[in-house]
Amino acid sequence: MRIGVCGIACEKCPQMTKGQCPNGETGCIPRKNEFCKIASCAFEKGIRLCFECDEFPCELTRSGPISYGYCEYISGKGF
Repeated sequence: MRIGVCGIACEKCPQMTKGQCPNGETGCIPRKNEFCKIASCAFEKGIRLCFECDEFPCELTRSGPISYGYCEYISGKGF
């Protein structure tokens, strides 16, 4: 199973299931990506997953694909 930068399984990502992932079968990786601000942000910060960032969850993660409430929950900041 591939895990995207945002933390969602690539196989469940709406972009991947529609065949619109800009990375094709590779899945979401940190890189400059005009279609995914989350991947671009991770690339700029030198991290692999949003969860590795001290600022997680942030305003950018509100754009999805994972629910912001879930992001708060797993970060421990939603309590």
